[in-house]
Amino acid sequence: MPLRVLLANPRGFCAGVDRAVMTVERALDAWGPPVYVRRQVVHNRRVVEDLEARGAIFVESELDVPANSRLVLAAHGVPPEVYANAAERNLLTIDTTCPLVRKVHAEVRSFATRGCTVVVVGHAGHDEVVGTAGQAPHAVVVVGTAEQASAVELPEGSELAFVTQTTLSVDDTAHIIAILRARYPQIVGPRTADICYATTNRQKAVKRLLELVDVVVVAGSRESSNSNRLAETARAGGVPAWLVEDERALDECMFRGCDAVGVTSGASTPEDSVMAICDWFRERGVTDISDLTAEQDEDVVFRLPSQVLRRDASPPRSDDAGVSTSAA
Repeated sequence: MPLRVLLANPRGFCAGVDRAVMTVERALDAWGPPVYVRRQVVHNRRVVEDLEARGAIFVESELDVPANSRLVLAAHGVPPEVYANAAERNLLTIDTTCPLVRKVHAEVRSFATRGCTVVVVGHAGHDEVVGTAGQAPHAVVVVGTAEQASAVELPEGSELAFVTQTTLSVDDTAHIIAILRARYPQIVGPRTADICYATTNRQKAVKRLLELVDVVVVAGSRESSNSNRLAETARAGGVPAWLVEDERALDECMFRGCDAVGVTSGASTPEDSVMAICDWFRERGVTDISDLTAEQDEDVVFRLPSQVLRRDASPPRSDDAGVSTSAA
C-alpha cells in the first residue's frame, strides 16, 4: 500500500451541481414526495440514490410524468421541446439548468439567428450536448474528436461559428478548435470560453498532482463527462488513473508499487465519496492523507430557482436562472 494520499484541490461539487441538488432537496422539503426529476439531476449514482431515498422520482422523459405534477429539469439543460411538452401536461416545472450551460444555449441561438452553421464541440448523445444542439437543430453540427474536426465538411461560403460543451478536456478542445480554425479560417467563437471554471480548475489541480503521485483515483460516475476528463488528464500526463464510483470499487492491487496516490473528484461527486475513499486507505494503514493547497479559491454561487426560494408552486419566471458570481 502507498505511504501517502494527496487530495487535489479544488475538487467535487461545482456551483451548478450544488444548485441542482439543493433545488431537489428544497422541493422535497417544501412539498414532500413525489417530486419528479427528468433524467439524472447530475451524473452521480450516490446523489441520485440519496434523492430517491427522500422521495424524488427520476424519469427518462417529461412525458412519463403525471399531469399537474412537479418536475425538476436537470443541470445539463434540455432542448426547447421539453418545456413545451411540460406545459402541455400542466407540469409545474423547476429548471436547474446550469447558468453556464444557458450561456452556451444563448450563443447557439444567437449564431443561428445570424445565419451561421454552428459547430457544437462535444460528445454526441451527452445530455448537455442534446440540449445545446436542440436550441437550433437545423443549424448545428456536432464534432466530438480531432478526427471528426479534420473530416467534417461545413457549407462552403456560409458563416460558421462554434461553441463547446462545458465539461470537456481543456487541452483536447483547444486542439479541436485549432483544427477547425485551420480548415475554416472564417469560423468565429464565443466571446468567452464555454468550458466552465470548475472543469478548468479541476483539470489544473490534477496536473499539479502528477509531479507528486504515482497513480490518480478519480471519484466519479462513468456517465460524468468532467470525471472522465479528469482521468484522461492524468493519463495524458503519463500517470495511471482509476475512475471509480466509490470506495467499493477500490482494490489493493491498484496501488501495488506506489508510494503516493492522488485523489480527486468530478464536479458532480459529493465530498463524502472522497472521504469514504480516504477512510478506505486509513483502514489499510495509510496515515499520511493531506490536501494539496489550492492555487485559487472557488467562490461562485448560483441563485436557486425562485419557486424553491418562495416555497410555492408558482410557474417559473424568465429570471429564474439568476446568477451571482465572483471571479473563479
